[in-house]
Amino acid sequence: MAEIRQSGTWGSALTADEFAAIRSVGFEPVGQVLGAAVYNIGYTGGYGCPAYGRGYGLRGGLVSYGGPYTSVTATSGSGNLGSYAPLVRTMYEARRQAIGRMTAECQQLGGQGVVGVRLTIGGFPAGGLEFKAIGTGVRAPGVGSPRQPFTSDLTGQDFAKLILAGWVPVGLVLGIAVGARHDDWRTVNQTRWGSGNTEVHGYTDLVNATRHDARNQLERDVARHGADGVVLQEMELRVGEHECPVQDGRRDHVAEATIIGTAIAHFGKRRDRDTAPPLAIMSLDPQRRQAARVRLGP
Repeated sequence: MAEIRQSGTWGSALTADEFAAIRSVGFEPVGQVLGAAVYNIGYTGGYGCPAYGRGYGLRGGLVSYGGPYTSVTATSGSGNLGSYAPLVRTMYEARRQAIGRMTAECQQLGGQGVVGVRLTIGGFPAGGLEFKAIGTGVRAPGVGSPRQPFTSDLTGQDFAKLILAGWVPVGLVLGIAVGARHDDWRTVNQTRWGSGNTEVHGYTDLVNATRHDARNQLERDVARHGADGVVLQEMELRVGEHECPVQDGRRDHVAEATIIGTAIAHFGKRRDRDTAPPLAIMSLDPQRRQAARVRLGP
């Protein structure tokens, strides 16, 4: 980092449009920055059936007394058995390690923040998973450096729009949750061929509970950064299934929700709605555009 800084040159992951955008608001790149962490994934916490020990008199997820057993969704935020809470904690820790190392490189280059961060996860050839964060360090000449550089997954154009609107990025925030649900008798019946077009309540509850857990984790991360709000760049939901370890012939479904965004804070003067300039809107309907040209002239 010291050699790069002394060379008087810089690299970046910016496109030409992004470079022009950040320059338009007084920032310049100081160099491309990287942070990585390789983790071995051992105990995930999801080896048991998520329905184990739940319900009315349930024994091993197989028998209920007083009526058919209805499963519940176990989410990582709840910490219940079979909820994958240890796996989610590892995913948070690994990503934050990668982001922290990327931020340290930005500081060494004299940057005040990182834009265009891309978080990736991939297999490592020797085993485990590699968590990687790559972005471009930027600075505004003549402005003092903060104690902790900001991080943002915004493009250069979106970063410029944010600054012009009186907002500043604070840091990357994450919402990660894993939910698991046992396919109980109701879910099995609703997914049979002869059930017709009907809602599968178990699957609906699985995706809703997992998304809500991820959103709650995201809100906690925003509060931890002391920001006013968050703008989202990525929302992803993946669903898989595996054989139930407790009940033969039944399956458990697992959903993973990931939300990545940039926490932002307001620094400029708020604009009153009554004094805000009008917003010009152009219709995409060709007939409406032709009618406007007829009325207004060429």
